[in-house]
Amino acid sequence: MKEPITLDWLDRAVIHALHVDGRAPFARIATVVGSSPQTVARRYQRLRSLVGLRVVGLPVPDRTRRQQWLVRLTAAPGAAQGVARALAARPDTSFVRLASGGTEIIAVVSSPSDASGAADPHRLLLRDVPRTAGVTAVSAYCVLHTYFGGPTAWRGRAGTLTGEQEAALRAAVPVPAPEDEGEPVSLSTGDRRLLAALASDGRAGYAELAAATGWSAATAARRVADLRARGALFLDVDMDDAALGVTARALLWLSVPPARLDGVARILAGHEEVAFVGSTTGPANLVANVLCPDPPALHRYLTRRLALDAVTGLESTPVLRTVKGVGAVRPW
Repeated sequence: MKEPITLDWLDRAVIHALHVDGRAPFARIATVVGSSPQTVARRYQRLRSLVGLRVVGLPVPDRTRRQQWLVRLTAAPGAAQGVARALAARPDTSFVRLASGGTEIIAVVSSPSDASGAADPHRLLLRDVPRTAGVTAVSAYCVLHTYFGGPTAWRGRAGTLTGEQEAALRAAVPVPAPEDEGEPVSLSTGDRRLLAALASDGRAGYAELAAATGWSAATAARRVADLRARGALFLDVDMDDAALGVTARALLWLSVPPARLDGVARILAGHEEVAFVGSTTGPANLVANVLCPDPPALHRYLTRRLALDAVTGLESTPVLRTVKGVGAVRPW
């Protein structure tokens, strides 16, 4: 049986610091946590090998004209893992999970809504998936609005640093100005290359980003800062959350009367167990991703905190394994 991973205070502090600012220099993190840059760098490398920790840079869908779809596939028992890995290898997927006894695959498919030449989700849904051997059913729901998730990620990675320490890290994070919250940001070919590089490593150096985009390092640095300041780019932490005590994961498909959907979604967005809340098309109009320490804690969440009279229907789908997180897939 695999031994549980134990993280000490400094491990958790480094994770929390990267949760606040994924590109924070090790020297700044060290100052905040009261350590040395060398020690913080060593802990970061240790966490990379121990729990798969990495920072990924991702476009904010609403700010970059991107659509997101939740795709549910049912596969034959012997084919599910192969289908999940094939989906994970695609650049337009994230959060590819095996669920419901290992025969259901749930993934997020994202693509631009403009003619940028990137992958078309309709091609995946209408042509690629039906041709995949072993897939017996496909359904897809468009994410209409994200209430929590993305730039406001799961709070389970926070909780180690004090408010003052968080503020010291957040002081260097570009904050979108009110005037930058209007029209979405148009991405150039260089921007898309930049985002592809950051999806593999959100902490990539500016020399690496320059090589990926054909820009100078100074231009790459300015564009990263500009995209963050305009709310078009955010940094997320990808890791095995089991190291933080999560053993029960579930996707919740809720039915709520439209007049009460906004209120219910905002309540869920304030729950510590929740990593994502979004309204969708389909038979369930609200979807939430919930992370709990164990099955009894998930039961208590469903029967107590989620016991809202506005929720008229609930389907809970247990997540057995995450094949792909938020960033570009690693080599197998």
